[in-house]
Amino acid sequence: SSLLGSGPPREPGSRHADKNPSAAMGKKSYQNYGKTFRKPKRPFEKERLDSEMKIIGEYGLKNKREVWRVNYALAKIRTAARTLLTLDEKSEQRMFQGDALLRRMIRLGLLLESEKKLDYVLGLTTAKIMERRLQTKVFKLGLAKSIHHARTLIRQRHIRVGKQICDIPSFLVRLDSEKHIDFALTSPFGGGRPGRVRRKRAGQKGGDAGGDDDED
Repeated sequence: SSLLGSGPPREPGSRHADKNPSAAMGKKSYQNYGKTFRKPKRPFEKERLDSEMKIIGEYGLKNKREVWRVNYALAKIRTAARTLLTLDEKSEQRMFQGDALLRRMIRLGLLLESEKKLDYVLGLTTAKIMERRLQTKVFKLGLAKSIHHARTLIRQRHIRVGKQICDIPSFLVRLDSEKHIDFALTSPFGGGRPGRVRRKRAGQKGGDAGGDDDED
């Protein structure tokens, strides 16, 4: 269940009872996976619907769930930062966990090296995370003609990050991996074997040429 307690309550005697405040309700959960997104409480808020559609169009997303997933991850990161900010500055938990959180944010390129404070984590936005997606990076690097073309190239395994082919458009690119985004070596765009249609056309041309020679 989620860190924010939105999952179903569990039995008081269960292993996770101390983590979930609603566990004392006496119901048992058989959910064997964690929540990755959370639906909005008010489904028909015009402002939110408009802003979500704007994000979907700008970053070439498939559906609203992709926006909700980023918002959920962002909420969890903010909650962690807010909890750490309530602790004393010299507290061991704040020092260790705070540094780990900031290191992760800097490594993902969500914060700059000069922004090594938990206050900056609270200022993170959905757009900042969207900018770090592989789909956005492929388009911004000029490997694709449009943001939608970028998604197609990634899903059809034309893109690699370093030596590894990555076919997940929502993959968050680390700062040090950014310069290693390129066409896969097996892709026709990266010097690999031509695609199915091109091979078929080449075969037809070859066949036509052979037919002409026979007639002569």
